[in-house]
Amino acid sequence: MTIFSVQSTIFTRASVAILSSNGLKRFSFASSFSSNALYSSPLPKTKKRRFPIVSAVDIGGVTIARNDVVRDDDPTNNVPDSIFSKLGMQLHRRDKHPIGILKNAIYDYFDSNYAKQFEKFEDLSPIVTTKQVKCSPPSKACIFLSPISVSNFPFVWCQNFDDVLVPADHVSRSLNDTYYVDPQTVLRCHTSAHQAELLREGHRRFLVTGDVYRRDSIDSTHYPVFHQMEGFCVFSPEDWNESGKDSTLYAAEDLKKCLEGLARHLFGGVEMRWVDTYFPFTEPSFELEIYFKEDWLEVLGCGVTEQRILKQSGLENNVAWAFGLGLERLAMVLFDIPDIRLFWSDDERFTSQFKKGELGVKFKPFSKYPPCYKDISFWISESFTENNFCEVVRGIAGDLVEEVKLIDSFTNKKGMTSHCYRIVFRSMERSLTDEEVNDLQSKVRDEVQRKLNVELR
Repeated sequence: MTIFSVQSTIFTRASVAILSSNGLKRFSFASSFSSNALYSSPLPKTKKRRFPIVSAVDIGGVTIARNDVVRDDDPTNNVPDSIFSKLGMQLHRRDKHPIGILKNAIYDYFDSNYAKQFEKFEDLSPIVTTKQVKCSPPSKACIFLSPISVSNFPFVWCQNFDDVLVPADHVSRSLNDTYYVDPQTVLRCHTSAHQAELLREGHRRFLVTGDVYRRDSIDSTHYPVFHQMEGFCVFSPEDWNESGKDSTLYAAEDLKKCLEGLARHLFGGVEMRWVDTYFPFTEPSFELEIYFKEDWLEVLGCGVTEQRILKQSGLENNVAWAFGLGLERLAMVLFDIPDIRLFWSDDERFTSQFKKGELGVKFKPFSKYPPCYKDISFWISESFTENNFCEVVRGIAGDLVEEVKLIDSFTNKKGMTSHCYRIVFRSMERSLTDEEVNDLQSKVRDEVQRKLNVELR
């Protein structure tokens, strides 16, 4: 289920090396969307590489080369190497990682309460389309987009927007929010991108887990790559006719019963409440909140699937429910993990704290290194967006940047607007030197001026 709220989300030597994690190959080099969308200007490409470049990844038996995703010759392409390097890492498939442990705990709940009823998909390609793609006969491009579809159908239904009724003018379609490979191809923003293809293939009850990608702000709870799980359940007329209930009421009651049980499975005997909300793809729509650690916590969004979605999949006589949840958001609460960057750390002081099947082991901070604060001020242009600025900072400092925050803004008599941002540099694994922080800040200043058409102050 698509949810557009808060994510409530390195290699060596210049030769090809093959790394393996949970059967997933990564090929590394060492060195040193067109939908009707709202577009902000894409960032200019830079030829200067500051980080090692991953040359290719293997997902579900399909090798995806860097040049297939990071395209210097396409003005709509806004996927940086730092994002491509995350493709195929699939933290949700690591049984000793907090994300994998949480995913398996959710699997355990469904296996125990709905034995063999829900199919599980967790290795679907994160490269999806915004529109229907015709593949007859199946082509390599179609296999690249969605390996599970082309064997049985002449179309690939990997729609990130249209098939889940995302409005044509929704902000999520813009280059400012989404990573575009080309005008028709994106890195999925949500696991709902696979909903239509699975329904058309005959799957009726399923869980889809995967890494999703969104251009976002920089702080302790936001990261451009995070993990979601979607649940989908289709009912036939026989199901609700036997109950004597209206089909929508039947589905809504079944949905709430299922998810209340899941919340108790993960958090224990907590107080819960349902909040009515709006999503374009469900009606009615709800959010489930629990009272946890003396505060109300949003756990997930859900609802009864819009009939248009079912009808376009040939299920006009059925009713269904769907839910979606962010794994990082829940894992940070369950494991007491204070910074979302830690999920990507391979520091043994982090990874060794977690074991397969042990949900809710509390993370013990191994150190708190000092932050370094740097401010940058500039006159913005009409095309300036904060997400573009954060992309520049991430592209230079990577996970060494902890937060980017607007601390001052004013407009002068000439109508020019100035922004001042505070950048917090802090490593999770070591102390940063003044020299390297000054170097990072200098490069940020140079790149911001060059890429974003702003005037430094």
